[in-house]
Amino acid sequence: MINYRPEYQPYFEKLNKAWLEQYFTVEELDKWVLEHPEEAIINRGGEVYFAAIGETIVGTVALRIIEEGVFEMTKMAVDGNYRGSGAGHFLCKSAIEKARGLGATKLILYSNRILENAIHIYRKANFVEIPVVPGTYQRSDIMMEINFKD
Repeated sequence: MINYRPEYQPYFEKLNKAWLEQYFTVEELDKWVLEHPEEAIINRGGEVYFAAIGETIVGTVALRIIEEGVFEMTKMAVDGNYRGSGAGHFLCKSAIEKARGLGATKLILYSNRILENAIHIYRKANFVEIPVVPGTYQRSDIMMEINFKD
């Protein structure tokens, strides 16, 4: 797991736009966050991480602060050539541990049920389904959380 560095921003954008364009569309919030992760996430107390195999960046995930103690696990993406390699599980598990280390009391995520592999990873990592808070992403039809206080 590698912490964000400005030279990694193109990977963050490219990896996420690839899956968004494959399944959905890039919404305005996505575009802004992916093009400006420092302003959108990092400068607000969040984090962006990358998974690498050797020198190759194969995936990314971010933790965005929603409110004190509540983080959103967002923008998790794995290069298509590395799907099935365990990179998604690694990113998810690592993000959970990072959120806990940052003092999160709750970690949430938004997704869509057509992303069956991602939903499987989330359930395996002990995320539980909760009612969707509307308005964040048009494509979301499922919301999940881990409550660290339980």
